[in-house]
Amino acid sequence: MKEKILTKASEMFLNLGFKSVTMDDLANELGISKKTIYTHFENKTKLVEESSLYLLKYISNGIDCIIETDRNPIEELYEIKKFVMKHLNDEQSSPQYQLQKYYPKVYATIKSKQYDVMQECVVSNIKKGIEIGIYRENINIEFISRIYFSGVTSIKDYKLFPIKLFPVKQLQDDFLEYHLRGITTPDGRKILNTLINSNQE
Repeated sequence: MKEKILTKASEMFLNLGFKSVTMDDLANELGISKKTIYTHFENKTKLVEESSLYLLKYISNGIDCIIETDRNPIEELYEIKKFVMKHLNDEQSSPQYQLQKYYPKVYATIKSKQYDVMQECVVSNIKKGIEIGIYRENINIEFISRIYFSGVTSIKDYKLFPIKLFPVKQLQDDFLEYHLRGITTPDGRKILNTLINSNQE
């Protein structure tokens, strides 16, 4: 039952926002009593925290599965972007903003864990790209990986990047292209251009 609650809560928080969803809403959606939810989660903050960690673990596992398919590093980043957007893309309620505003401690925990996951993934991606000659050899891996994380989190700030000016999908595409053009070799740029052209068709 606990996993069922976490799955539904994660889905509702993403679609409607962390602030908007009440325990009553969740109980009604699941067809259970609120008391049953409180058996597993002492309060809404605990539910928000565990739902966020549950979602992060799900995303991390999905990323691991993509990495295991052994694509070239440029394709790998595009596949990861596609997967993450499929599961986290919600233009209306800005779940990250609500999490940060109403549950700052939970947000800080999630951001720290997200950084650890992304850092490992991006460093590995860069090393692999250098090894096969599609990323430049002279880049500072630690710097690039941190700048990438900083960029990924910054473009979710809707004050900096309002949706009316920067639709989410286009913004994600533009940021990834910006990142890759800075680190690719001529061979890497050929792969990148082919991918961009095929995505536009």
